[in-house]
Amino acid sequence: MRIVRLANYVGPRSGGMRTALRELGAGYLAAGHEPVLVVPGPRASDERTEQGRVITRRGLIVPFTGGYRAMLRRRPLAALLAELRPDLIEVSDRTTLRWTGRWARAHGVPAVMVSHESLSGLLSLPADVWWVSRWRSRLLSAAARAVADGLNRRSVRDYQAIVCTTHWAAAEFCRIDAPNLTLIPLGVDLTLFSPLRRSASVRASYAGPGQVLLVHCARLSVEKKPGRALTALAGLRAAGTDAVLVMAGDGPLRGRLERTARRRCLPVRFTGFVTDPAALAALLASADVMLAPGPVETFGLAALEALACGTPVVVSADSALPEVAGDAGIAVRGEDFADGVRQVLGRGHAERRATARARAREFGWRSSVAAFLTVHRDLAGPEEQTNNADSTGKAPAAGTASPATTITAPAPENPLVLSRAGKA
Repeated sequence: MRIVRLANYVGPRSGGMRTALRELGAGYLAAGHEPVLVVPGPRASDERTEQGRVITRRGLIVPFTGGYRAMLRRRPLAALLAELRPDLIEVSDRTTLRWTGRWARAHGVPAVMVSHESLSGLLSLPADVWWVSRWRSRLLSAAARAVADGLNRRSVRDYQAIVCTTHWAAAEFCRIDAPNLTLIPLGVDLTLFSPLRRSASVRASYAGPGQVLLVHCARLSVEKKPGRALTALAGLRAAGTDAVLVMAGDGPLRGRLERTARRRCLPVRFTGFVTDPAALAALLASADVMLAPGPVETFGLAALEALACGTPVVVSADSALPEVAGDAGIAVRGEDFADGVRQVLGRGHAERRATARARAREFGWRSSVAAFLTVHRDLAGPEEQTNNADSTGKAPAAGTASPATTITAPAPENPLVLSRAGKA
């Protein structure tokens, strides 16, 4: 099956979206399919990689996003799709590429939309600033919800399947009674991200003896709320905890955050993008706590990678991360992430690290790939299911349950797929 995948806003060097695309593509290829990924970049290219064929089309830089690019010209992209003749398309962009669902319907090609963001959450961000009064905030939130519902109804109409990674992410589709919604958690590389990556030398390069090492690993942009990490560090130090912070990532807010850290005399190291996965794993494994304060995270792959390294996380209670972290993290409602860190540190060192690793072991990329392929085969029809049947003659299937059920992470070889009945 030729699975053509399209995505805009892929991080130029790293990021959860890039990781998910790579792991799913590699899984599709290993399963005997033909994945083709189309993404924007500074120049056009076409190459064979470990995740299959990757076609890069020149994309415009989107202002204020830290280098993200987008393919905005529909005609050449539609021509490329026609040339590729996909058996199925998988789209990871709910805004600028949403038109591909209509293209797929017109050409008789099954289409899957993967929701990597919450439209309701992103559109509500302007309401979550200090200078907006309470009643204006409510009006803005209500307007954002109405706009998101309208866009989501169109996506439900245009795509045969909508895939979300958590109940939190799926809530805006459940609100409009989407009949074609499937929940598939993402996975984590448990070999790369491992407690064995913990390094005394890496730790010593960031923290002194007896210091608490905090890590914030995310794009430095508005929706990630990176300023909360600085506020947490300041609160901890004011209360007598000798903590230091590493900000791993880059983005449009970096300059402002660096100035704030200098002005407040906070011990913060800004590393920029950590492009070497092994180096990132070593940093996460060597930390005491990872901070993930973004309120609109729909999964939080970096937090799961920290858990796999044995590092507990403090997350925003307003995001999907409490579902992912479970009892291996602390969920904070509001701004006081310093208190969340203190709660984590109050647990025994060995206990909190073992709990984090155990939680991460419940997520595997093989399970995610199998669940995605089940959705794809169902849409592709009986011929594709027959071609991909296992040795018993039955196509692989994932378990199903109601989306109202509280999400429980899948065992590595037993993927959780929560589906609403029926397909559009």
